[in-house]
Amino acid sequence: MSGAGPFRHDEAARTLLFGRGALADGLELLGDGLTLLSTRRALAAAPAVAARAARVVEVPEGKVDAVAGDLLAAGVELGPAGTPLVALGGGRVIDVAKALAAAAGVGALSGATAGAGTGASDAAPRAVAAIPTTLSGAEMTGGHRHARGVPADAPRVRPSLVVNDPALSASAGVEQLAASSGNALGHVLVALASDRTTPFAAAVAREAAQRFARAWAGVAVEGAAPGDAPAPRETPDRDEVALGALLAGWAIDHSGLGFHHVLAQTAVRGAGVGHAQANVALLPASVAAVGRRRPELIAALDRQLALPLAELAALLRRRAGGAGLTALAADPRLLDALVATAAERTAELSRIPPAPDADELRALYLEAAS
Repeated sequence: MSGAGPFRHDEAARTLLFGRGALADGLELLGDGLTLLSTRRALAAAPAVAARAARVVEVPEGKVDAVAGDLLAAGVELGPAGTPLVALGGGRVIDVAKALAAAAGVGALSGATAGAGTGASDAAPRAVAAIPTTLSGAEMTGGHRHARGVPADAPRVRPSLVVNDPALSASAGVEQLAASSGNALGHVLVALASDRTTPFAAAVAREAAQRFARAWAGVAVEGAAPGDAPAPRETPDRDEVALGALLAGWAIDHSGLGFHHVLAQTAVRGAGVGHAQANVALLPASVAAVGRRRPELIAALDRQLALPLAELAALLRRRAGGAGLTALAADPRLLDALVATAAERTAELSRIPPAPDADELRALYLEAAS
């Protein structure tokens, strides 16, 4: 695939709209009277979406399970049964929408909330339409935490309509965009190396990696000698970044999470680090750890990239500010707690064997903190 122009892709249970102008096309599919979950910042960035909304649910800061649980406890109004929930925002907003939609499917919403006055709760999870404003990839996956009080085995929700307009999804400042790109490149890394991956997921992941390398590193300057490194772009190609993130989200949805995600998610929940910041801080260490396990895989990918994966990971960390996990090096008790919590997620840790033990988890955190 060349270029990052607009397209529509229809799957069995999902429609993807991508490109400049995709937002207008998506709103035409959704119509008026939307039930919209968002934040003030996202609403300000996409007033056309807010104008179509019959009701807006503001999603506060916090952990997804707690935020969704609080909204349920407060009797959140989600509109008529049979209408989708529209999530406009980053990964937290989209995951809260997925959690609320899943809660509807197990009767966790009151009759008035779920059925909009009909007295009937939904018999199945609500549909979700996602309009991402970051590169989190949450819009592409069926993975999310359930709302507090919802059974752990309740069916999870994957958005059935994804509207990815780079004017929104790749609109952040360069520093935040680099951090968010590091999050998406973590998806690529695991989708390539996981023992749950498939040839389809791996191929999509490789395409995503090429998009990110071109977006951030560019191509060799005119007149450069063969083998010369490409010149990094001062401003990344935002359309390429947005498409790379969409592809990376598709790939990780089909391969499952790995130890990179365990480390990042544990740091987010246990140390209060921003999600994208944790991912980009850990990315160079994770690339090196996968390289020790799958050297031939990383070498093959590097031959396809404008910049080797390890160098691209380091570039993104630098462009993101280079911080993220520095507090871990100064707080041994916090580090011990994170290592102990991460070590419990054995299924995900073992997907890129051998599973890292506590010593390696600690070393990866410290490398990311340096």
